[in-house]
Amino acid sequence: MTDRICRKRVLISGRVQGVGFRWYAHERASSLGLSGWIRNLPDRMVEAVFQGEEALVDDMVEWCRRGSPAASVKSVTVRDEPVSHAERGFSVE
Repeated sequence: MTDRICRKRVLISGRVQGVGFRWYAHERASSLGLSGWIRNLPDRMVEAVFQGEEALVDDMVEWCRRGSPAASVKSVTVRDEPVSHAERGFSVE
């Protein structure tokens, strides 16, 4: 039995730009087989969308709470979104 597919938008604040956060997130999301994207925002936050099996998406959200080795995550906000059937792979924007 497989988990249901879900999609979550995540906003991460703290010291998350210039510390390899997006690269590490890309590697982890890709290894989990998730689709979506991650990008830096002008306000120094990072925004990401993760889509895939619910347990794997939840695992990725938990990773965001820790972040890359040099990151210092202050807060993570998560919002459910409708699943997109057009998106394939995981990209850094």
